[in-house]
Amino acid sequence: MTLEQLKKLVKQGEVETVVAGFTDHYGRLIGKRFDAEMFVDEVAEAGGHACDYLLTVDMEMDPVPGYKFANWELGYGDFHMAPDLATLRRASWLEKSALVLCDVKGLKDHELVSVAPRSIMRRQIEAAQKMKLTAFAATELEHYLFRTSYRDAAQKGYRDLEPAGWYLEDYHILQGTRTESFHAAARRHLKLSGVPVETSKGEWGKGQHELNVRYAEALDMADRHVIFKQCLKEIAELSGLSLTFMAKPDAAQAGSSCHIHFSLWKDGKNAFRKDGDVFRWFLGGWIRHVPEVMVFYAPTINSYKRYVDASWAPTRLAWSYDNRTAGFRVVGDGPGMRIECRIAGADANPYLALAASLASGLDGIRNRIEPPKAFVGDAYGARNLQRVPYTLAQAVESFSKSRFAKEAFGADVVEHYAHFFRTEVAAYDKAVTDWERQRYFERI
Repeated sequence: MTLEQLKKLVKQGEVETVVAGFTDHYGRLIGKRFDAEMFVDEVAEAGGHACDYLLTVDMEMDPVPGYKFANWELGYGDFHMAPDLATLRRASWLEKSALVLCDVKGLKDHELVSVAPRSIMRRQIEAAQKMKLTAFAATELEHYLFRTSYRDAAQKGYRDLEPAGWYLEDYHILQGTRTESFHAAARRHLKLSGVPVETSKGEWGKGQHELNVRYAEALDMADRHVIFKQCLKEIAELSGLSLTFMAKPDAAQAGSSCHIHFSLWKDGKNAFRKDGDVFRWFLGGWIRHVPEVMVFYAPTINSYKRYVDASWAPTRLAWSYDNRTAGFRVVGDGPGMRIECRIAGADANPYLALAASLASGLDGIRNRIEPPKAFVGDAYGARNLQRVPYTLAQAVESFSKSRFAKEAFGADVVEHYAHFFRTEVAAYDKAVTDWERQRYFERI
């Protein structure tokens, strides 16, 4: 909606609250709720403030030392939340509420904060525009739905939760019907909130589902992705249910992915054509740089538990035409031709994952990077193909040493995120897990 439309709704009493937010490194939406009158009178134009520590915290919201961007020595000041009014919309699942996404800017210079996820995405959009190209993308998100509420799940230690389905339900209409009250509400509210929906279906796990929204220009798609996750989580909360976008919530079940679809357009036409230079070089760059930017596709310890052979998650760096065993799959034809990267998990921050994808492909075009020969067969069994990184620790080392990453994102961004991911690895290395207790408590 436009600001003028919001003003009318506020005056009529139909909107009382405006949620203004941005994502942290994990992809969580954080920000403030503004009184709607306050927002339209002042915040829409002037923006708001938030503490800069939000781009240095861990999952528990503890400030982590060692960042140059913000720290105790600098006093953890504020930065500027600048509403992007192009993202303004009704949050129809919330009572009398609207939502707007913000860019994060410096308080004094009002320049984009380089380490903010949306800023990183914007930089790659600008790089494409300088090459006279427009990037279109779509992200396919999977999730697991449970009959257990979030509060009860936490009290149970996230064990023994009741899945919404009790057998593998990939494409099953009957199982889909059992959760239709939830997914119909999700489709309806997303559509009413400016996120066009295409389909929803059961996936290859007990209670696992996929809900797809329509493709868009890359930044708009990342915004839709953020709103999608927030909407589904909050509908689940309001319904006494829970869902998770963990990449691998159960070792015995399929993981949840975020398949990324990309195409580049020039002069109003799809620039991807089979055997065309732009297509080949973009694909070549995207594949080559996966190990260096893997942290943006698989950002958590849990992410790497998903990469299991014959589990529908890709484990090898290969591309093919319509072959779901390869990491990259070329689908569609003519205007609909696109590259699908199947590597990212549902836990990825969309701004970072799409920025990594676009930066890699554009580098391929600049340097005319040829992709390997199209793969035919079962990529899981092809031991001659390069494997995706095994762990977050391995991936962050490749990222921190990558000349390409420093050129594409900036040395400050690479340093900042390398510290972030190493902090995540260190937290896990110090944790004592259920697996360790079960294995060693009595029998060691």
